Amino acid sequence: MQPATAPAPRPPRPGNEAERLAALRATRLLDTPREQAFDDLVALASAITGAPMAAVSLIDAERQWFKARTGFDACETPRDAAFCAHTILEPQRMLVVEDATRDPRFAANPLVTGGLHIRFYAGVPLLDAEGHALGSLCVFDSRPRVLGEEGAEALRALARQAGFLIELRRTTEALNLYVRECAWYEQQLLHYSQLLEAQNADLAEQTRTDPLTGLRNRRGYGEALRAAVERAGREGTPLSLAVLDLDHFKSINDTYGHAAGDRVLVQVGHALGERMQGVGVAARYGGEEFALLLPGLDLGQARALREPGPRGGGGGGRRRGDRQHRRGAVAPRRGAGAGGGPRRRGHVPRQGRRPRAGGSGRLNQSTSWRAASAAGALAAGRRRDSSGSRNTAARTMATPR
Repeated sequence: MQPATAPAPRPPRPGNEAERLAALRATRLLDTPREQAFDDLVALASAITGAPMAAVSLIDAERQWFKARTGFDACETPRDAAFCAHTILEPQRMLVVEDATRDPRFAANPLVTGGLHIRFYAGVPLLDAEGHALGSLCVFDSRPRVLGEEGAEALRALARQAGFLIELRRTTEALNLYVRECAWYEQQLLHYSQLLEAQNADLAEQTRTDPLTGLRNRRGYGEALRAAVERAGREGTPLSLAVLDLDHFKSINDTYGHAAGDRVLVQVGHALGERMQGVGVAARYGGEEFALLLPGLDLGQARALREPGPRGGGGGGRRRGDRQHRRGAVAPRRGAGAGGGPRRRGHVPRQGRRPRAGGSGRLNQSTSWRAASAAGALAAGRRRDSSGSRNTAARTMATPR
């Protein structure tokens, strides 16, 4: 009965193993396809030394992986069986084993006792710029042999070239990573910049919008007015402005509450917004006052715009030219034939009396319109007209053609 063969001793780990592995991973060489530059080096190493097998070996945490190889088929081996795992322990020295069967470190090694039958091995550590031994350039043979000085020097030179290739690869990968990170940060910066611009635009729009009616507020109307005036002056086109308020609006608030008043303002704003689509700009100027901006319309066209056209199956609004109509809720005659004029609906509110609720809600039925010059409207504001009644009408201005 033969005594059992003692297992091969495991190679110790270098003192800087963590840093060495980090440097190896930084090269991004592990498990990459074969490259001609590395294949050329192992071919030269085999030819110069006369060894039938050669490899560029990288020592990972638990395995030996071959970036390039010639003379054998294995892609990797366990680290504990790797000759190169011993080579990296002394980064500044070449490891030469002339006959592995006579060396106690390798006599029981499966690469010696197994299929490759390694007897001769010579390996030079592959160093990066920081001096980490990442693996080795090695040659080996199934027969014992002696490596001459010329062969050893050639092997060292080839190992330096392999180290330069690895360092170049690491630098290239670092640059690529930097470029990718820069592109990612630029993309994120652009994304957040666009979000910020959208939020700023939304905030700016909110400062120009009346939150109750959704129309432009006084600020937004002022900006639109300045731009329209500049354009009209530059192009010589007419421009009209109308300002209107709601009669007896305070009585609505006092009688039915501010919530009802708000609903009236919302309905008026909706009606104005619809009427101004494709025509001009409607705005809530303040309180129960509204303003219209009518680019491209002269005074006559603006006056004509205040008259509503026929709607639904009933008659029209109040007749054009009727400037002496009384303020209040005026409803169109229903079912009247051609030529039928408007009639008053219910009781017409007078000063100090409760307004009637439930009118038709049309804009011209709750407002009075009058025309005035732009200068007078902007300078005088609210004023008494020639008959002494309060001018709650829309004031219209027109720039000359």
